[in-house]
Amino acid sequence: MKAALHKSEIPLSHIFVIRRLQEKYFDPVWHAHSEYQLFVVLEGTGTRFIGDSIKAFKPGELIFTGPHLPHLWRSDEAYFNKKSTLRTDGIVIYFNEHFLGEHIMEKEEMTVLKKLFTRAMRGLEFEGAPRTDIIRMMQELVHLQGIQSVVQLLRILELMAGTKAFRYISSRPYEDEYDQHETDRLNIVYDYVLKHFRRKIALEELAELLHMTPTSFSRYFTIKNNKPFSRFVSEIRIKHACKLLTETDDPIAHICYECGFNTLSNFNKQFKEVVLKTPAEYKHEFLSI
Repeated sequence: MKAALHKSEIPLSHIFVIRRLQEKYFDPVWHAHSEYQLFVVLEGTGTRFIGDSIKAFKPGELIFTGPHLPHLWRSDEAYFNKKSTLRTDGIVIYFNEHFLGEHIMEKEEMTVLKKLFTRAMRGLEFEGAPRTDIIRMMQELVHLQGIQSVVQLLRILELMAGTKAFRYISSRPYEDEYDQHETDRLNIVYDYVLKHFRRKIALEELAELLHMTPTSFSRYFTIKNNKPFSRFVSEIRIKHACKLLTETDDPIAHICYECGFNTLSNFNKQFKEVVLKTPAEYKHEFLSI
C-alpha cells in the first residue's frame, strides 16, 4: 500500500488549495503532510484516526489539523463493495503557515491566528453554531476565485481563531515527519485490524506481516501510536459498537459479540473505560436527545 505523504502539496502559483471530494469512499491511506488541513464531511460514515485518537465519523464533522499530524478517514466497509451505491462527499482546504508571506505571522495582528495554528498541532474538532457557519463558508469558498477566495479563507480562519467551541483530538502533537517506510507499515496494521477486528487478532499475526518478533512489534506500535496494540484493537471494536448502538435496535449482547468481544462483562468493562459510560447508558443518552 503506497503512502501519499505530500499528496496535498500546494502549487507555487497558489496561496491555498480547496477541493471537493466526491468519491465512492474517502482516501483509505494513513498519511501526514506538511500543510494545515481543514476538512468537513458532507456525506459518508466510517472511522476516523487522527494522531492517537480513534472515533466514528459522520456528516457534519469539521476538523482542522496541523502539519505532520497523521490522519485517516476510513469509510465503512460497505463503501468498498463494488456493487454499493454509497458515496462520500467532503470539502478539504490545504494551506501553509506562511501562506500570506514569510514573516507575517510574527506581526501583532496575527497573534490570535498563531495561537490557532499552535492548537491545530493536536487537531481540533469544531462544534455548535461556529461549525455550522464555517461549513457554510467553505461551501461558498468552493465557488470563489481570486482575491475574494483569499478574503473568504481569512474570514473562516478568523472565526476558527475566535471561537471556544472546539475540542482537542490527539493527546499530543506530532511534530516529526512520517517517512514512507513508517507510513507503509502502519497502513498494513490499520488495514488488517479494520478488516478483522470482529474476531480475535493475535499479536503474532501483525508481527509476521511486518517481519518483526511479537515483542518488537508490540514495542514499535506503542511508541508510534501512544497506546498498546490491545488498547488500539479494543477502541476500534468499541467505536463500532457505538455505531451499532445508535443506528440499530440490536440487543447489547448481540452487539458485544458482533464487535469481537468474547464476554458481555468484558465488553461492558472496556466500553466504560473508553466511553466513560456503560453501553446501556450510552444508548439511553442517545435516544433521549
